[in-house]
Amino acid sequence: MPIPTEPIGSIPRPPQLLAAAADFSAGHMSPERFESAQDSALRDTISLFELTGSPVITDGEQTKPSFATYPLSGLTNLAPDGVVIPFADGHTRQLPKLTAGPFRYATHAAAYLNKARRYTQRPLKQAVISASALSLLYPHEGLHSYSRTAFLDDLTNEAIRDIRECLDSGAHCVQIDFTEARLALKLDPSSNLLNSFVKLNNRVLTRFSDADRSRIGVHTCPGGDRDSTHSADVDYAKLLPVLFQLNVGRFYIQLASERNRVSVLKTAALLLKPGQILFIGVTDPINPAVETPEQVRDRILEASAIIPVESLGTTDDCGFSPFADDTSTSRDTAFAKIRSRIEGTRLANAVLRI
Repeated sequence: MPIPTEPIGSIPRPPQLLAAAADFSAGHMSPERFESAQDSALRDTISLFELTGSPVITDGEQTKPSFATYPLSGLTNLAPDGVVIPFADGHTRQLPKLTAGPFRYATHAAAYLNKARRYTQRPLKQAVISASALSLLYPHEGLHSYSRTAFLDDLTNEAIRDIRECLDSGAHCVQIDFTEARLALKLDPSSNLLNSFVKLNNRVLTRFSDADRSRIGVHTCPGGDRDSTHSADVDYAKLLPVLFQLNVGRFYIQLASERNRVSVLKTAALLLKPGQILFIGVTDPINPAVETPEQVRDRILEASAIIPVESLGTTDDCGFSPFADDTSTSRDTAFAKIRSRIEGTRLANAVLRI
């Protein structure tokens, strides 16, 4: 079987959609006109994805506010002063903070999947945010009449529903975005925080069958945003042994931008279980230079010397615009990198004769 290749998720939004979002937020555009602008961007993104020849596509997250906060849009029990995530270049992102229970998602990911399905017959992959990321919404000081235990029970049920609805709606696979994994080690080198995140996410995953989990994967990267990262300085060797405790069938790991890819691959090879697939990043969304198909091919061949080819897949290191306002990478560059990944994977398959 040929080495499979998949995108991570997001594609930079077109300028027309960004302008429409600004007008809508300022009250200068009706909901109907904004929805029309979103729909136009979605159709264009899917069309461009299909032109790359990608065997699996996404909706490019064109209508998500961000990969992490889509379940929160419209909730009224949030305050803006939540956890702050600093990036290496000095910019920050801030999560909101829960002010009252119960916690429920305002939007589930299947809504994006079903909307995209109207415009393509290609296999569609759907990304969802991890339960562990959303656990950061609960305030450190607690909430009156809504315990952390009750919150985690509600969060677990919502995360299960988020994944279940995508599987039931025909998603080719569901990818749990777990970019806070590496950050957890930076915040707490003891690994206690990371272990608690993995425990919570496994609490969600235990509610799925083995067949379901073969279609569920987890993505980790050092948090690419505006051509910067929040945790690239954390050693993969500390992360991978804990990450691979997650009960999933697919792992999507940032690798193209790693300094020592061979070391990461050797560690992963020791941890990968039979039947699991390791999708390695072969393109770097933060680097503006577009990889050649030959560069991609060589990265795959390097990996195939360490990872059994039946357990190997290819992907991008990260999404190209995880937050809607991230314009650091152009749409043209994103799709050029995707084309190189697809062609480079084809070249590697030919060399490996699979």
